[in-house]
Amino acid sequence: MSLVNRLFKLEQHKTSIRVEALSGLTTFLAMAYITVVNPSILADAGMDFGAVFVATCIAAAFGTIVMGLYANYPIAQAPGMGQNAYFTFGVVLGMGHNWQTALGAVFLSGVIFVALSVLPVREWLINAIPRNLKLGIAAGIGLFLGFIALKNAGIVIDSPATLVTLGDIVSFEPLVCLAAFALIAALSARKVRGAVVIGILAAALVGWLSGKVAFNGIIAMPPSPAPVLLQLDIAAALQWSMVTVVLSMLLVDVFDTAGTLIGVASRAELLDERGHLPRMRRALMSDSAATVVGSLAGTSSTTSYIESAAGVEAGGRTGLTAVVCGLLFLACLFLAPLAQSVPAYATAAALLFVACLMSRALADIDWGDVTESAPAVVAALAMPLSFSIAEGIGLGFICYVSIKLISGRWADCSLAAYVIALIFALKYAFL
Repeated sequence: MSLVNRLFKLEQHKTSIRVEALSGLTTFLAMAYITVVNPSILADAGMDFGAVFVATCIAAAFGTIVMGLYANYPIAQAPGMGQNAYFTFGVVLGMGHNWQTALGAVFLSGVIFVALSVLPVREWLINAIPRNLKLGIAAGIGLFLGFIALKNAGIVIDSPATLVTLGDIVSFEPLVCLAAFALIAALSARKVRGAVVIGILAAALVGWLSGKVAFNGIIAMPPSPAPVLLQLDIAAALQWSMVTVVLSMLLVDVFDTAGTLIGVASRAELLDERGHLPRMRRALMSDSAATVVGSLAGTSSTTSYIESAAGVEAGGRTGLTAVVCGLLFLACLFLAPLAQSVPAYATAAALLFVACLMSRALADIDWGDVTESAPAVVAALAMPLSFSIAEGIGLGFICYVSIKLISGRWADCSLAAYVIALIFALKYAFL
């Protein structure tokens, strides 16, 4: 206990091994869907489903464990949802590149990411995000989580007329999700530890017992990783036609990670008195190294996951939460049937609850200064509506700088704010 306490500073963060372990399980359950969804998306690019399943687990385990041991943060990592969609539908199917070249681009973006993490440039950029914009980002991540939850449970569905509309909420999945959400919120109000895990498992159990969800068993040998392991084509990714691809992957990864780190750390009250994240460089190195390892294993860019907020809400405050979650991803290699038996609507209930909590950051925005509040609201709204944390950050920065300049308060913006706004403006204009 003393070694674990010293390594993760459990007493300093007023937590315990039991709480951290439960929080790691909570985060894993909220993220377990990626072990199925990521291979499904990359399979559309022509990659082997089973091999990508293994690569997904390896990338997630590596990045999450390194984040826990090296940076001591309860933040888990896995191949990003936006990044895998860009990989398949943008680079491979859209531009016509093969998946080996796309993996090479992921590797190159990860290497540049590592270089930026070593240098003070990236830390300087992230720490320069204005306080009110940080609050908008944290709330936006909450709204994004909520939108994902409602979508995964079938509570909201796509509509050709209105983009989104209400689904059949009296059908099985939406009903169970909403019931589990109510259970989680009620247990949380009664200060019950592990309320989120209880809600997830209760929803899953209803599905298994009703026969609506298949219980696929517990143990199975992992598939062979050979079809995608070390199959990246770095030489092809160095072609001029791939420059915009590499830059796009880099920008999305950098600012997705920035938003997630700030949002989750803010909810866990891990920011310092200046609103900065201590050990930022270590967190950034963990994230960027995971992208490099993931590309070698055979998957799209790895990033910090907003679902980490579920573990934070369960009490996780140290890297022990991340280590437990990472070990569960390794175990998932052999427990794939069990992990895949937890339905999406069960984890959706947990994400919807966390979304409600994270959205409270809007209350702390300086509403008396429209030059501060308006960009924060734009960032918060843009994340769920563009289905991208990075795009929300980009629009938020562009609005922030533009409003400050036009209002004659250009001195309120740091040099980093101008740089970030310019980067996104150029990306939208030319990439």
